[in-house]
Amino acid sequence: MSQKKLTVVLSQAQGKDPNRRAIEEEIAAALLMEPGIDLGIVPALYDLHEGHTGRLYLEGVQGDMVVISWLYPRAAYWLLDRDGIQGKLGETNIKPADNNDDEDEEGEEASKPKGIGSVKVQDRFIFCLDLRDAKDHRTYVEEVRRILTECKQRWAAAIPESKPAMVQLGMNISAPALNGAAVLNGATLLNGNDANGASFLKEEMLKIPGRRWYPVIDYSRCTNCMECLDFCLFGVYGVDSLERIYVDNQDSCKKGCPACSRVCPEQAIMFPDYKSPAIAGAPVGAISGLKIDLTKLFGGGDALVIAAKERDKELLRDGRDAVGLSVGIPKRQPDKKDSPKDDLDNLMDSLDSLEI
Repeated sequence: MSQKKLTVVLSQAQGKDPNRRAIEEEIAAALLMEPGIDLGIVPALYDLHEGHTGRLYLEGVQGDMVVISWLYPRAAYWLLDRDGIQGKLGETNIKPADNNDDEDEEGEEASKPKGIGSVKVQDRFIFCLDLRDAKDHRTYVEEVRRILTECKQRWAAAIPESKPAMVQLGMNISAPALNGAAVLNGATLLNGNDANGASFLKEEMLKIPGRRWYPVIDYSRCTNCMECLDFCLFGVYGVDSLERIYVDNQDSCKKGCPACSRVCPEQAIMFPDYKSPAIAGAPVGAISGLKIDLTKLFGGGDALVIAAKERDKELLRDGRDAVGLSVGIPKRQPDKKDSPKDDLDNLMDSLDSLEI
């Protein structure tokens, strides 16, 4: 059976920012009137815990889906993947205002994904839109319309040759639902059904969960090097039955501490709520294949040193001893022999000595 409607999930911002609420309401009002759209509204994706009605709603969606949130698309996609809501990442046309296509293409070519990838990816597409990329709600409505057209074309091409239907007289095919809505455990739908006809109470869907803090792994970049496992001393990471790194005990993660993200050599670890775009899930780029540590250039210190200090701070808060750089610091070129400094080394030494 082909998909008939496109599910659009609008994830609300944390807090009560009136400007963010305004654009959310404008988008919701417009999409409720759009034919071919099932709209669901949930709290912030990052805060949805297992068992929250909004999370159950997302888990019940079977077909193509558009997720509109206040997160970078990369962070939103892998956050959903982490929660078992999987699919292929769909291409979108909304880009940040300062996005440079030429630079992006060069960066993508120079930094092709070499990660281990996800497992058991569902045969559908998930399109992620960042509400910070445009100020006009109509931009998002138009993009949803474009995506719906794209999906309809794919759905039509996938429809198999129909066969005569068999009907058993007297069989109750589907029980009528209250006011035409499907019912799950006595709950009435907020707006739109998932593929299974499940429905949820508005109050439960929009119940604000507590704030959360945990890492999200981008498996398109993660090489399973285990450096995060070695570095983290709080038991956050583990290894699954396939010997893949994963977030095992997220509640053990220290709020506000992104140290493991700084240690990751592939920038595969994200904290979607962090203030720094690189750690929050912004697109990962490179310049002609040469990665530059901007923290050094601008007097911020080496990323590993910063990470070690952040870790020590949390260890001391737990009443444990600080370990500095003595534990879990990767030696990425242990076999490299010392050699005379070249011009690039001298240039970097000069930059390090500048007080900027």
